[in-house]
Amino acid sequence: MAKTTSLIKFQAELHRPADGGDWIFLRLPQSASDKLPTRSMCSVEGTINGFEFVTTLQPDGEGGHWLKAEPKLSKAAKIQAGDVVELEIAPTEVEPEPEVPDDLQAALAASPEATTVWEKTTPLARRDWIFWMTTGKKAETRGIRLEKMIDMLSKGKKRICCFDRSGQYSNSLSCPVPAED
Repeated sequence: MAKTTSLIKFQAELHRPADGGDWIFLRLPQSASDKLPTRSMCSVEGTINGFEFVTTLQPDGEGGHWLKAEPKLSKAAKIQAGDVVELEIAPTEVEPEPEVPDDLQAALAASPEATTVWEKTTPLARRDWIFWMTTGKKAETRGIRLEKMIDMLSKGKKRICCFDRSGQYSNSLSCPVPAED
């Protein structure tokens, strides 16, 4: 982890989402969210119970943030739902490259025009594109968005328009509801 003077330290409880999934999450205390540079998605690096990680925090739509811990992180950090964990985080100095889903990789490989524009966009813009594509509630929505995405990129569009990263102006982003234990 890079040395930084803006470490944000806090504790939070981990939860499973009420609607299922093999991942866990925590909601940042508002005092910790208030120290971040934005109310919207924010990439951070830090430690959870001493284990180093880099992730993008999601906005909760209420001016705060939440952290999704995928199974890979949970296992490596030896954390589980119900644990109260110690975190030290700071905004990343360089936006990390997002993980590109397989279906998007295949679509880009089939469209040299889209690939050229994709490679010229910033990691932040690529993250927004991927988030927009993958957050449809139905599989058919994802497919439609992927098709539109490749079409827009092929025509030179570098950013997805009308995308509210904060979740405050639409219901597109919010913190999951914890499962009852």
